[in-house]
Amino acid sequence: MTEPSNRVLILGSAPGALAAQGWARDPFTHIVAINNAWRIRPDWDMLIHPEDFPITNHPTGLAPHQRIITAQDYVPAQNGFGGFVYAGGTMAFTAGYWALAVLRPAVLAFFGCDMIYPDTGKTHFYGTGQADPLRTDITLRSLEAKSARLALFGADQGCQVVRLSKGESRLLFPSVGIGDLVRDDLPETDAMQAIVQSENELGYHVPSGRYWEVADRFDTSKLDALDQQWLAAYRASALRDFA
Repeated sequence: MTEPSNRVLILGSAPGALAAQGWARDPFTHIVAINNAWRIRPDWDMLIHPEDFPITNHPTGLAPHQRIITAQDYVPAQNGFGGFVYAGGTMAFTAGYWALAVLRPAVLAFFGCDMIYPDTGKTHFYGTGQADPLRTDITLRSLEAKSARLALFGADQGCQVVRLSKGESRLLFPSVGIGDLVRDDLPETDAMQAIVQSENELGYHVPSGRYWEVADRFDTSKLDALDQQWLAAYRASALRDFA
């Protein structure tokens, strides 16, 4: 099997995401913009957005290399990694799993996706928006655990999942610089098999992706237990000093 080589930037809409305007393109083979983040720089490759993303916020035209990723594309990809209930129903994680499935990267680098929202002032680079990851949702009870799960699925296919931000983040990925994207210290994935087996036995799979329509099927205590297992597995290999 060919070794992964793509280096993918997942670009979100945090106020600090505007710093990416000045970055060179060379470190990345692909730029995946989430929702309004396509406005940050014109050389993005993919725009990924949910079904309710307003049409007025879409780009008015696409360059030949650009494409829009919709639920028709990312729901099957996410299902290949266990589905939204286990992966987390917010676009940063959805973009990550789609990229793992389709782009098969060696590096998946997040920026502008830290899920930290100030109490006052801008919440997004374009002004004030809804804090989607912080909404009450059965799949987002631990953003940290969902990030740990994504990082381990990435490592399982030879991909280092990192963030390009400094400081506070709900994402547990290591913080790196643009010049330090390629790393050799992939998290260990030995513990994944047992956790995935527990997910499969629990059977919280929703092929349509519309998990909120059947949310009464899900036991939060069992989902919380899975979250704790993912956190423990990731901490054991990648976050030995995490408290």
